[in-house]
Amino acid sequence: MTPHRQPVTDASAWKPEDLDRDPSWNFTLTDAHRDELAEALKQVNGRGLRFAEIRQKDFPLPTLSDMLGRILRELRDGRGFALLRGMPTDEFDFGDLEKLYWGMCTHLGIGITQNSEAGLIHYITDGKLRPQEGARVLEKPGIVNLHVDLSDCAGLFCVRQAPDDPPSMVASSMTVYNEILRQHPEYLPRLYRGFPWDRKSPYLNEEPPSSYFNIPAYSAMDGVVTCRFHPGWIRSGLDQTGQALTDGGSEMFDFIAEVALANSYPYPFHQGDVAWVNNYTVFHGRAAFDPVVEESGSRVLLRLWLDLPNVRRFADEVRVRYGAVRHGKMGWTADELLADKHLTPHRRRQDGVPESPHQGSISSSP
Repeated sequence: MTPHRQPVTDASAWKPEDLDRDPSWNFTLTDAHRDELAEALKQVNGRGLRFAEIRQKDFPLPTLSDMLGRILRELRDGRGFALLRGMPTDEFDFGDLEKLYWGMCTHLGIGITQNSEAGLIHYITDGKLRPQEGARVLEKPGIVNLHVDLSDCAGLFCVRQAPDDPPSMVASSMTVYNEILRQHPEYLPRLYRGFPWDRKSPYLNEEPPSSYFNIPAYSAMDGVVTCRFHPGWIRSGLDQTGQALTDGGSEMFDFIAEVALANSYPYPFHQGDVAWVNNYTVFHGRAAFDPVVEESGSRVLLRLWLDLPNVRRFADEVRVRYGAVRHGKMGWTADELLADKHLTPHRRRQDGVPESPHQGSISSSP
C-alpha cells in the first residue's frame, strides 16, 4: 500500500486542549432517559429475552435514540471518542445491567464475540466475574498502556470503580500519524506494509500456510487514514512467525508510544459512565490502581466490541477490518452465536485473510 503523505486535518486529529475547549463528546443521561431504559428492560424481561437475543426493535428508546445517534456520529465522523454519564447501576443486578448495556448499544452497532469463550460481554475485573480467557492484563491493577482493541468500536461500562478512582486515557492515533509524517516519514512504508498479529485459539483449518498475513498499522483509502496498531499483538505475531522487528522497528514502536502518551487526555471514569472509542482513530488505556481484596470492592467494567454501520472506507476491508479478530470463537455476532456458527471456522480468502460472514449486514446508518 502506498503511504498517504498528507496530514489528517479532520476532527479525528485532536489534541488534549481540543477536548477541553469543545466538550461536545461528553453526554449525560436525563431522568427521562433512565426511565426509558428501565421501561425497555421491563419489556425484554417480560418476554424472557436473554441479552444476546435483544435486537434494536426489542429495546425502544424514543428520546435516548437521538442522543445515541449523535454519539454514533461523534465516533465515526468526529473525534472517535464519546463519554456517557449517568447510567443506572445500584438498582439492578448484573444480569439486568447486561441487558441495559447491550440493549442501548444495539442503537449504535452490532456486538461481536471477543474471547475464546465466545463472550459477547467481557467482564474486566480482578474479581470472580472475570472470564478465563482474553485480555487478562486489563484486569490487573497495573497501568494499561494506550492501545486499540480488535473491533470497530470498544465500549466500556463502569459498574464499579476502584476505590482510588484511576483515570482513563485516550489519544488520537491520527495526531500520532501527523507526528510520524512530520518527524519520521521514513517510518510510513514499514507501517503501511504492516505486521502479522497474534491470533488466539484459531481453529486448525483456519491456519493454512498462507494465513500469516500482514495487517497494515496505518493505511488509507480516498484520503481516509486508518490505524490498526497494537504493539503487544504485533510482537507476539512476529514471534509466532519466527520474525523480528527490523529496520529500526523498536525505535519506531517507542516513538509511537511516546507521542501517543504526550498527546493523551486523562479523564475521570466513574460508576455509571460508559466510554466508547473508535479503534481506527483512538488509542485508549488507564492509570494503575491499588488492588482490592474484598470482592464487593473490586473494580468491574463491562466491555462490548461493536461493528459500526458505515464506519470507514478501507484500502482492504477484510484485511484491515477483520484480519485481527475473525478467527476461532472471536468475531461472531449474537445471531451467529445463537445459531452455533461460532463452532465452525471463519471463512477465509485464498490468501488466508478471514472474510466476514456478516458483510453487508451493518451497511445502513441508523
